[in-house]
Amino acid sequence: MQSPMKWPFFYLVFPARRFIITDMKKITADRTSLIDASGIRKVFALAATLKDPINFSIGQPDFDVPEALKEEAIRAIMDGRNKYSQTAGDSILKEKIAARVAEEFGWANPAVLVASGVSGGLLLAFMSLINPGDEVILPDPYFVIYKHVPRLLGGKCVYIDSYPDFRLPVEKIAAAITDRTKMIILNSPCNPTGAVYSEAEIKALAEVATKKDILILTDEIYEKFSYDGGSPSIAHCHEKTLLMRGFSKSYAMTGWRLAYVAAHESLKGVIEEMTKIQQYTFVCAPTPFQKAAEAALDYDVGDLVGVYRKKRDILYDGLKDKFELVKPSGAFYAFVKAPAGAEATDFVERAIKNNVLVIPGGVFSEKNTHFRISYATTDEKIREGTKILCSLA
Repeated sequence: MQSPMKWPFFYLVFPARRFIITDMKKITADRTSLIDASGIRKVFALAATLKDPINFSIGQPDFDVPEALKEEAIRAIMDGRNKYSQTAGDSILKEKIAARVAEEFGWANPAVLVASGVSGGLLLAFMSLINPGDEVILPDPYFVIYKHVPRLLGGKCVYIDSYPDFRLPVEKIAAAITDRTKMIILNSPCNPTGAVYSEAEIKALAEVATKKDILILTDEIYEKFSYDGGSPSIAHCHEKTLLMRGFSKSYAMTGWRLAYVAAHESLKGVIEEMTKIQQYTFVCAPTPFQKAAEAALDYDVGDLVGVYRKKRDILYDGLKDKFELVKPSGAFYAFVKAPAGAEATDFVERAIKNNVLVIPGGVFSEKNTHFRISYATTDEKIREGTKILCSLA
């Protein structure tokens, strides 16, 4: 008889019975087969096993939460603000966000929801809006969640090629709209390319979306990280916009999981549906950190943006002679073409063997020609990493 330690079974042990599960596919939902573990997280986990790697993999600021904002969070905890907030968020924070949004976009009475990170907001939005068969248009390359969650919900992603310059492909988007189109996803400054769309591009897309009466979901988590001018928002020129902004990147609060969703009063019903789903999922965003977010809305990160502009320049100058890449204008990413004749995944494997962690472009794209670098690390590591990558090219 085979030793129990060698049995290829999983055991679920209950008080009176033992069930032997021989096929996990029989107990997991079919939709789980539509996605794999995030390629970003796989490399992030690998980083923990290496000794002092040059980590260009994760989009996480290398500075800490500003001291003044830490103190606000600590004060909130010590003052006992540790219970649930209202599902849609603390009323004072919501009022402050609504006032800022109204002033910026001219929306008289914006609807607001405080979410557990922009990723949490995206999940709530997709769950509230997407029916099986609905089409979601997104420029390629794209952030990973834009593809996978709509597919889990039975939606169909329509990928619009933006290679090689990663500008907003307005004409291609217009041509892709059908009677099944539910939304267009916009991300500027963009992850993974670092592109920042121009005001002319934004206005052109707004004209298309207004004419076709299409919802725009705009993810502006990196809106403060724009290095060569402003980062125009489509919320200025298209009322049917679901605006998402967060605190994770600008204030290094990645682990605090805090963001907000805002919409014109005409989309109040969408925010209400998202709030209803939040009630049964996240319940609410972390309460003490919502108090810190009130202060963050008044905190100037201009100096930090200047630091990251310098990092961008160090990276670009270090790679431009050996690699084909578009100079990033925002966020803290570069999307670099693998050397001629090399598959991106093969080049990434070589880089990792040389202690440089980068992400294969296929994680963010239907193509496998590029790799993503996050330059959210020290200037020294950027210089060291670019030298190694150039030597591999």
